[in-house]
Amino acid sequence: MRQHGLPVPVIDTGRPHSARIYDYLLGGKDYYRVDQQAGDELVAAAAQERAGARANRAFLERAVRHVVGAGLRQILDIGTGLPHSPNVHEVALEAAPDVRVAYVDNDPIVTAHADALLRSSDLVGVALADLRDPRGVVEHPQVREVIDFDRPVALVLTSVLHFLTDAQEPEQAVAVLRDALPAGSCLVLSHATDDFADCRAAQAVYAHATTPLTPRSHTEIEKFFDGFELLTPGLVPVPSWRPDAPVGVRPATIGIYGAVARKAG
Repeated sequence: MRQHGLPVPVIDTGRPHSARIYDYLLGGKDYYRVDQQAGDELVAAAAQERAGARANRAFLERAVRHVVGAGLRQILDIGTGLPHSPNVHEVALEAAPDVRVAYVDNDPIVTAHADALLRSSDLVGVALADLRDPRGVVEHPQVREVIDFDRPVALVLTSVLHFLTDAQEPEQAVAVLRDALPAGSCLVLSHATDDFADCRAAQAVYAHATTPLTPRSHTEIEKFFDGFELLTPGLVPVPSWRPDAPVGVRPATIGIYGAVARKAG
């Protein structure tokens, strides 16, 4: 059986999955018991995990509004996770009615949910593909139906790169995607860090999931922005990136950095 032009992987419901854990932490409903247990273990190990998920989601919404406000009309969201309202396309289309959004994920549960939600929209596409094969993402027919790589694109990589180990060469994956983007494109990125707190308990939880967690330092995360120009305020804890309301938590207690950057001509 094939889905979106690719063989459909077997859905593993016996181990926690990062997208479903995230959905549970955000208060969603599309998770299994194993995901809930993993989420509870994360919160027990680090009480800020739930606040971190919500702060990361709020950063994503602000960043999407920014790139659309800056004139971009195409968004490529890789590692999108399960639909959670407001979704990226909802935020984008509220700001401009002609924005096109391509969602990419390697979890068939995610793409199935996204298909059901989005099948009536010509402006939104869904692709089953893997960030570890960035050329496959760029060349995917469902991505190409929505995204014109001759025009600026907002590349969204929020809370996905820390699920790639160093051996899986995340910097190279980002570089391939960057090179496919024309000048004027933007990168929206967030990434877990252990700069502020010990992440070993969280890593132990994800060690039993489908993807391990690899937190990285500020310096390591900045390397993902090679070839881009960071926008003010740079790479900061996600609550500190252009907040639209008073920050209700100490930013450093949220172990996630975020930034938006522009690819210059």
